[in-house]
Amino acid sequence: MKNKFLFSVLIGVAIVTGTLAFKNISQQTPFNDHAGLALPAGFSASIVANNLGEVRHIAVTKEGGIYAKLGSTKNGKGILFLKSNNGKFQEQNGFGDYGGTGMRIHNGYLYASSNTDVYRYKLNDKGEVENPAKAETIVTGLLDHGEHNSKSFTFDNDGNIYVNVGAYSNSCQVQDRAPGSMGRPGCPILDSAGGIWQFKADKMDQHYGDGVHYATGLRNVVGLEWNQKDNALFVMQHGRDQLHDLFPQYYDAKTSSILPAECMYEIRKGDNAGWPYIYYDQIQKKQILMPEYGGDGKKMADKKYLNPVMAFPGHMAPNDLLFYTGNQFPEKYKNGAFIAFHGSWNRSPEPQAGYFVVFVPFKDGKPSGKWEIFANGFAGQKVVMSPGKAEHRPCGLAQSPDGSLYVSDDVKGTIFKISYKK
Repeated sequence: MKNKFLFSVLIGVAIVTGTLAFKNISQQTPFNDHAGLALPAGFSASIVANNLGEVRHIAVTKEGGIYAKLGSTKNGKGILFLKSNNGKFQEQNGFGDYGGTGMRIHNGYLYASSNTDVYRYKLNDKGEVENPAKAETIVTGLLDHGEHNSKSFTFDNDGNIYVNVGAYSNSCQVQDRAPGSMGRPGCPILDSAGGIWQFKADKMDQHYGDGVHYATGLRNVVGLEWNQKDNALFVMQHGRDQLHDLFPQYYDAKTSSILPAECMYEIRKGDNAGWPYIYYDQIQKKQILMPEYGGDGKKMADKKYLNPVMAFPGHMAPNDLLFYTGNQFPEKYKNGAFIAFHGSWNRSPEPQAGYFVVFVPFKDGKPSGKWEIFANGFAGQKVVMSPGKAEHRPCGLAQSPDGSLYVSDDVKGTIFKISYKK
């Protein structure tokens, strides 16, 4: 009971001080309303494509075409290519007989991932895939246990590709998601999941053994990006679920609805972010020992684990990360981070949160200020009690050649374009 009282007090402090996401919404004024979105002054938004299917990540060519990765195939196709016609994008063709999430353009190739493999397609001088039926396999045979199975990826400047392999578990319990079940000693799944693997970006038919286990202790990373200013990998982790459901003696439902934090990490080779042994509490601003491994909501974790560079309220599901390098937006956005929060289910019975795009200012490759909500209103309603009620859920981010920002939605297959005009 003492723990529950402590967390209730901390939550009250968080609400007063603006730690929770909902305070940020009211702080960001004035808003303009475009395409149903609330944006800072000077920005506008439009819908440039709709009803595409389950659009996950997207990539934009230097000519302005959009490639969209579908989580599930539509009419047998998992990749769509769109071209603009007077500001509205129309589907040109579809290819790739697999679902998945990852989609990026790198060194003249379109890269795409299924839930087990990473492929690439050669682009011609118009930014179009030369032979949609001919995919080169870059990485194959990655684990897919049906949970946290997105194989999102990004590239560095030295010919490497970094691929997420999410943990097929919530918290590495002996019996997954069973109340009171303790953690498996040593969490044996960490040898092949729950981390980031590094492979060569242009080598064919690589497997686990060909890659480098670059970082571990990351439950699931859907959004990751290489920071050019810091020359380092940055990732957004999905925090664990069900603290109250599994350990009600330590957590009440309200506490569990906002803990643990969704974390941004700066990753270097060999780093360990601590899953499943620890989580980050954004209210106490501490690494806390997981209850599955002897924690009680207040025991601090071993200091050997990596600290986040930024922490957000829990269960908002960060699904993409983009460092803005364009010249269209005001100077404050230059080299800063945009994050697409997809929204989750794990705040029940409290209202859900997320369903927006946030901005984090950066300076010299490091976060330099508080995060703020940049684009809101995707859900179509102020209070979302169930993810299924959200009209749109942001998933992918991409920068247009003119410096605009594209945001994909995997509910209705909508793509939004956000622009700025002085």
